[in-house]
Formats: sequence, C-alpha cells, structure tokens
Amino acid sequence: MVTWKSTPLDSPLFQMDSERGIEYWGCRAVMATFTVAGDISDLVPRGLHLDDPAFGAVLVADYGASTLGPYGEYVSILHVVDDDGNPGFYIPYIYVTNEAALAAGRELLGAPKKLADITVDLESAAAVGTLARPGDCVLTRVEVAPAERLQAELSDALLPSGTPMYSLRHLPGPPGGTQVHELIRWNCDLAIRTDAFGDQLRFTGPASITYPAMSGVDPVHRLEVDTFLGGAYLEFDMRLTAGSVVWSESVLASCAEVLTPVEASL
Repeated sequence: MVTWKSTPLDSPLFQMDSERGIEYWGCRAVMATFTVAGDISDLVPRGLHLDDPAFGAVLVADYGASTLGPYGEYVSILHVVDDDGNPGFYIPYIYVTNEAALAAGRELLGAPKKLADITVDLESAAAVGTLARPGDCVLTRVEVAPAERLQAELSDALLPSGTPMYSLRHLPGPPGGTQVHELIRWNCDLAIRTDAFGDQLRFTGPASITYPAMSGVDPVHRLEVDTFLGGAYLEFDMRLTAGSVVWSESVLASCAEVLTPVEASL
C-alpha cells in the first residue's frame, strides 16, 4: 500500500491510502443542470471538447464525514469528450470549507480549489445550497424542492457514477526550477443511500439556480444558464481516486510565461 501525504512530513496536512483514495459517507447535496449560455471554450484545456450547446451543472454538497474530515464543497461541472470521443466532466471551479481537502485536491489532482463559505440546508420549502466568498457575498444559490423521487435512469444520465473527471494541474516553480502543467483524469464513484423502506434517497421537483452576486475574483457565474434542465437532492456515499495523467508539460520556471486560461485551452 502506498500512502500519499502532504507536508510537513512529520505532521502532514493530509494522508490517505492511494488505492482507496478519499472516502465519504453521510453526504447530501443539491444539484442544478442546464445548458450554458455564451462562449466558455476558454475554460476547457486542450484534449477536451464541449458539447454544442455546452452542458453544465452545479453541485453544492455537505460531506458529513470523510477521510479528510467533514466539509462542504461547491463544484462547477462541464460535460466534455476527449479526443477519442469518450465522455467525462471537467471542473473549472471548485470550493471547499476544509484546508486538508483544499490541499489534497490541488496537490494530487490539480482541482482548482479555494476556501469559501458553503451551506446545504433543508428548509421548509426546499433544500438550499449556497456558495459565499467572502461570507457576506452569496455567489450562487441552488434550490430544489424534493417533491418526488428521481428515477434512477435520469439520475444516472445527469451524473453517472464512474464517469471520469478532469482537472488542469498547474505547478509554478521558482527561478531555475521546473514548472509543470498537466491534465489529470480522476475517478468519482457515487453510491446513493437508501431509506428505511429500501428506496434510494434521490429527489427532484421545482428547482432553480441563481447567481446573486457576480465576482471578477470568483467568476462562477460564467456558467450562465441558457436552458434550465432540472434539479436534484441526493444523499450518498462516495469515493474519489486518482486516475492518470492525460498529458504533461514541464519547462524551466525562468523561461515560463504566465499561463492564461486561453493558452491552456490551445
């Protein structure tokens, strides 16, 4: 067994079994799915291609327990295909409430995680997920009224378990050192929980996603809704495991230019 761990080596911020990855249990989330308005091709690196129109989703989750501790997470998701036509999901924006989750995601997978205030609350009329950064500035609000059970076929079509995820891992280096830029494929296996009657805990109903504030620092609103497709409330367990490097580039940091999202997509 290989153990991944962060620094300091004698008191790492995170460590995990490389085969089992990060394990989660007692999770709940709200999700909105939609086609995306406008041109967002600059958000996607080379080797991946958007649908036409682009298909997007936003997931706001409360991870009740995990091998990195409990935390909240906000994920912007774009459906993509690789050069061979295989489907997957690219993550342009992702936020967490836990520093170990932030470090593990950035260091191992290249997930562009930032810290933020994230909540998932079951209110009288709906399940509500929010992203705020800073705390008094709500960037996204997702609402889903759990009015009826979501059929397994539709749930699997929206967010199929086992579909590869992609992140762009960019590691700047000091002068004379190496700067690394690579596309990472990783895996997300999700198991929907069941209630006392044996029914899976996935629901749908009236839903919405809004971007109350638009931030130039955190432009999650770039996944603008064109056609809203639906929402879901889920309770589940999950496992994240590292996959493989799709492509990798390295240059001397003294020769490297500042990388822009557009250049990463070329």
